[in-house]
Amino acid sequence: MKIVVFGLGYVGMTAAACLSKQGHEVVGVDVSDEKIAIVNAGKSPITEPGLDELVARGVRKGLLSATKDASRHLDSCDMATVCVGTPSAPDGSHNMSYVVEVSHQIAGSIGRDRATPLIVVFRSTMRPGTIEELVLPIFENALRDRIDLVELVYNPEFLRESVAIQDFFNPPKIVIGTKGGEPCTALDELNARIDAPVFYTTYRAAEMTKFVDNTFHAVKVAFANEVGRVCDKLGISAATVHKIFTSDTKLNISPCYLRPGGAFGGSCLPKDVRALQYIASDVGAYTHLVDSVLRSNDAHKNFLFENCLKAVPAGGRALMLGLAFKENSDDLRESPNIDLARKFLQSNIHLSIYDPHVKPSKLLGQNLGYAFSSLPALRKLLVAKTTAESELFDLVVDTRGWAKNMALRTKWVIDVNTLS
Repeated sequence: MKIVVFGLGYVGMTAAACLSKQGHEVVGVDVSDEKIAIVNAGKSPITEPGLDELVARGVRKGLLSATKDASRHLDSCDMATVCVGTPSAPDGSHNMSYVVEVSHQIAGSIGRDRATPLIVVFRSTMRPGTIEELVLPIFENALRDRIDLVELVYNPEFLRESVAIQDFFNPPKIVIGTKGGEPCTALDELNARIDAPVFYTTYRAAEMTKFVDNTFHAVKVAFANEVGRVCDKLGISAATVHKIFTSDTKLNISPCYLRPGGAFGGSCLPKDVRALQYIASDVGAYTHLVDSVLRSNDAHKNFLFENCLKAVPAGGRALMLGLAFKENSDDLRESPNIDLARKFLQSNIHLSIYDPHVKPSKLLGQNLGYAFSSLPALRKLLVAKTTAESELFDLVVDTRGWAKNMALRTKWVIDVNTLS
């Protein structure tokens, strides 16, 4: 197939590279000239293990390219996949402006001479009802009597940063939302070599699925950390309790997201919890548990910081290992480590940060904006590994588990991911 992917962020870039590996001709579309130049040079604009190799392979074989203008490709492509961001709006709802803009762009570029309908697959997280009430009207208004030239599908992604390639080819499930819940032949063909349960359902059920997944992951992290805090106060090993609890896969599901440790963050869980809160309030539902998740997560950030304060005096020196919200990633959006760094600076503690994956010169788009609006002194705070190992610190805050493999000069090491 020839597939146009809109949005070359963490989801879109992974999808584009993986689709090219499967032998499809993929054209990535983005508003950033810098991202386009990086991709066309055979490199990935984002940090994700294995992605540089896939992008280089796709470009070398002539299967992957990037552009700002998709209009000349839409008439000749079989599928358009929308992976643009839906960040939090000020009221907690999703900002749908990027989805609207791309929908207009695609709808306005569909020519009358198409022999087969264009399959437009939306992967961005969106409120249930968005396809029917926002996206479909855009296409109906633009195409009018030619609406049969497009087939809209909602196909949520379940990719985790730092293992996104693995998750693309081995997803926990495939959810395909269509107007009447019927199968989509093109997506079935695309996923033919992927071994995962497939669910065909309506647009709204498919849209809701992503909220359920992300909010439950957030609930699990918050629950685990609350248990961890109680264990800490009682002098109980949280690691031991976690091992026993997650051994029960018959009743307690799985160990994923249930280990007491760091707070949750990133570009999905916080914003999707906020969006579900907004939706619940908008429709008059009462979601007291969901409403408490972000407060519990903030409480855990404060708990971790208070533990750190016990080991470093005001005016002292601290080193943080890891700044991005997850290892093997440079995604700083809503990283709890940024909140921790900010608290150190506000407490008059001299802070240095070592994270080899975070390079300010390579940050792009929303990631760049969040990084420097949340931590303006980022460039000055980041240090090389040689500096991290040669200088003396009162405290090392290890968010990655790297300390055991480094020659650090410090009085104390606190591993925020191990409440043992």
